[in-house]
Amino acid sequence: MKYTTQIIINKPLYECLDLLEDHNSKKHWQDGLESFEHVSGDLGKVGSKMRLNYVFGKRKISLTETIAQKELGKTFHVNYDMDGMHNIQENYFEALDSNTTKWVSNNEFAPTRFRTRMMLLLMPKAFKKQSKKYLVDFKHFAENITTRK
Repeated sequence: MKYTTQIIINKPLYECLDLLEDHNSKKHWQDGLESFEHVSGDLGKVGSKMRLNYVFGKRKISLTETIAQKELGKTFHVNYDMDGMHNIQENYFEALDSNTTKWVSNNEFAPTRFRTRMMLLLMPKAFKKQSKKYLVDFKHFAENITTRK
């Protein structure tokens, strides 16, 4: 399944990118994120890996984030791998003016198991909704620099 989400953020491009790359700030806009740890590679560089651990109600999810491509101020592509699913996320950034950033996120979900293939077929809107939620939550965080408790 492939889809695109986008959002306009009232914050300068480089401030947005700094916040996106700061793993410590992710807990403020990625609902459910409990912890993260560096796994391998040079932190923040292409090829580096992080393990991200989420809790959604009683469900715990652990995934590995791998930086696939990074062009300062333009692109930040990552792959997420978890049990049964591979997600390719290509993020493009554009400064619309000195205080406005456009973020376009192309997502592709590739199930690796029958169960996750069925989830994609039965609940495609849930994946799209979650992706959009993270963009909206990031926008609110970046524009207001608020923290979640």
